[in-house]
Amino acid sequence: MALTGHEKNEMRWFFSKIQDEFRGGKINVERTYKLLEKLDIQCNYVHVKHIFKDNDRQKQGKITIEEFRSIYRIIAHREEIVEIFNVYSENRRILFESNLIQFLTQEQYEIETTESIASEIIQKYEPIDEVKKAHQISLEGFTRYIYSSECLLFKQECTKVYQDMTYPLNDYFISSSHNTYLVSDQLVGPSDLWGYVSALVKGCRCLEIDCWDGSQAEPVVYHGYTLTSKLLFKTVIQAIHKYAFMTSEYPVVLSLENHCSTAQQEVMAGILQTTFGDSLLSDILDDFPDSLPSPEALKFKVLVKNKKIGTLQETRERIGSDKHGKVGLWEEAETEDEEESTTTETYENLLSRDSQGKETETKKALPVTLFSKKKKIRKLKIALALSDLVIYTKAEKFRSFQYSRQYQQFNENNSIGETQARKLSKLRVNEFIFHTRKFITRIYPKATRADSSNFNPQEFWNIGCQMVALNFQTPGLPMDLQNGKFLDNGGSGYILKPQFLRDIKSKFNPNDSIKDNDPIAITIRLISGIQLPLSGSSSHKPDTLVIIEVFGVPNDHMKRQTRVIKKNAFSPRWNETFTFIIQVPELALLRFVVENSGLIAGNEFLGQYTLPVLCMSKGNFLKSYRRVPLFSRSGESLEPASLFVYV
Repeated sequence: MALTGHEKNEMRWFFSKIQDEFRGGKINVERTYKLLEKLDIQCNYVHVKHIFKDNDRQKQGKITIEEFRSIYRIIAHREEIVEIFNVYSENRRILFESNLIQFLTQEQYEIETTESIASEIIQKYEPIDEVKKAHQISLEGFTRYIYSSECLLFKQECTKVYQDMTYPLNDYFISSSHNTYLVSDQLVGPSDLWGYVSALVKGCRCLEIDCWDGSQAEPVVYHGYTLTSKLLFKTVIQAIHKYAFMTSEYPVVLSLENHCSTAQQEVMAGILQTTFGDSLLSDILDDFPDSLPSPEALKFKVLVKNKKIGTLQETRERIGSDKHGKVGLWEEAETEDEEESTTTETYENLLSRDSQGKETETKKALPVTLFSKKKKIRKLKIALALSDLVIYTKAEKFRSFQYSRQYQQFNENNSIGETQARKLSKLRVNEFIFHTRKFITRIYPKATRADSSNFNPQEFWNIGCQMVALNFQTPGLPMDLQNGKFLDNGGSGYILKPQFLRDIKSKFNPNDSIKDNDPIAITIRLISGIQLPLSGSSSHKPDTLVIIEVFGVPNDHMKRQTRVIKKNAFSPRWNETFTFIIQVPELALLRFVVENSGLIAGNEFLGQYTLPVLCMSKGNFLKSYRRVPLFSRSGESLEPASLFVYV
C-alpha cells in the first residue's frame, strides 16, 4: 500500500534523526538510550534495557535501525495517548489546528482556547517541520505536549508566589524544621551542615539551632547530653547565610535552643551580626511598632528566635551602646506539664561516664512518662547583646490559653510539644484556634522520638499552627505531606492560612461537620502508569497498584485503592474511577502512592506524589488529562515515572 504524504513526512523526519547513528551498523543498548533522549523521549534506562532485550532478535546485544524503530514506538506511542489522539484526528495521522482547539476546549478545559494557544502548542511541541508549517500536529507532537510540564496535575499558577504576602506573619503556615543539624537519629547520629543546606533548598524558613559552650570560646551546635557530633556555631551560620535566600526571598527564622554561658552568647551575637550584616533584623520596623510585620516587609531578613530581656522600646534605646559583659536575668515559673524538660532528662539518662571519665552510652531505656509536674522557678542569664537581636520572635513559654489571652505580647511565640498540643487540640480546640490566630505557635516532636520519626503535621495545620516542625531528614508520610503542602505559593515556605483560621469571628472547628463551606467533588479516572519505578526486589516486573488518599480535616480523610496489575511497571492500565467529596478543600492534600503488591513481606513503596487539592490543574469542577510525576521516598524526582489521569 502506498504511503500517504503524512506518512512520508513522518518517515523522512524519523530516519533523518537517527540514520547517522547506524552508519557503522547495529547499535548497543547504551547508544539506543542516548538516541531516544536525542529524540526528546524521556526514558528510564532499566525499562529501555528490558524492551531492548525483547526486540534484539539476534540476541547479540545489538539492534538494527528497524528494531530501533519498534523500540521507539513502544516507548513513545503509548496506546492510551494514541486512543485520545485518534478521537480528534480525522485521518489518524494528524490533528488540524481546529481539531487541537476542539481537544483543548473539550478535554483540557482551556475555555479561553484561541488559535494563538493552539498555534503556540504546535510551534513548541511539533518536531516535524512540514507538519508544523501546515499548522498541524502529529502524534509525535501530541505525545510531547501530553508529556510536557503544561499537562502536569500541579497547576502552573501555584508554581509562582501568587498569594497576598502583606498579612502579618501569624497569618501564614511557615515551613519549619526540628533539630535541623541532625541528618540521622537524635542520640548518636552525625550533626551535619547538610541538614541546614538541604532544608533551605527545600524552602524551609524556620531552622533550629541547639547551641552549647565549646572550647576556645567557640559555641558549638549539637544535641546536648547525647553522642551526636558537634559543629561550630560560626560554620552553621556561614552555611545558612550562603543558602538562606536561594529558594525563597521571604524571611528565615533561626530558632535558638540556647544553652550557652553569657560569654559565649556574646560570641554568638557577634557571629550573627558580622555574618548577616544588614540582613539581620535587630530593630523594629517603623511601620510595625506593635504588630507583626508581613513576609513582604521582611523579605531577605533573618530573624532570631530566643528568650529576650526587657521591651522592644528598651532594645531600641540601647542601639549603638556597648553591651559587653551586660547580662539580664530571665525567670520563668515551671508549673505546666513539662514536655521540653524531659528532653534533657531523657538524654542524660542515656549517657554515663566510664572509668576514664569519657561519656559512653548506657542501655537504660527511654522513660515512658512524658510529663512531670513542676513548680520551681527557672533562672537563666541572658547576654544583652544576644537578647537585643530578638525582635518579633521572642520565645515565650506556653502556660495556658487563658494566660496568653491576658498577658501574651504580639511578638511572643510559643513552642508546644506534640503530646501536649494533641491533648489541647482534643480538649480545647476552639481556644487553640483562637490562640493561633494571634500568636505564632510552633509544634515540635516529642522527646521519645529518638529515631527522628515524625508525627502527622496535618492535625496541627488543621488548627492553624504556623510552625509545625518536622525532622526533615526522615522520609515517610509526614515529610511527603510537608513537601506537598509547601509546593504551593511558589515553594516560598509561606502559605496564607485559609480565611476561617485567620478571622476572629470564624467558628471553624476541624472536628465538626462543616456547615458554611463549599464542598467540592473530585473524580479521578486513573488511566495508566508510565514507566513506573522498578522494584528493589529481585523481580524486575512488579505487581503494581495505586493508593489515592485525601488528608485534611478528619471528615475528609479518605483512601481508595486500584486493583493489582501483574508484572507490569512499564505501562499498567487500570482505567478505574474514584470520587472524593471534600468538605474543606482549603486544608486538603491529595496523595498518590504506587506500590508493588507483596503477599508475604507486605507492599513495597515505589513512588509517591502529594499536592494541595486547590493546586490541581484548572481548579474546581473542571476536567482534563493530567500527568502525576512520582517522587522517591527521600523526595527525589523519578521522572519520567508518572501516572496518567483524567480529573
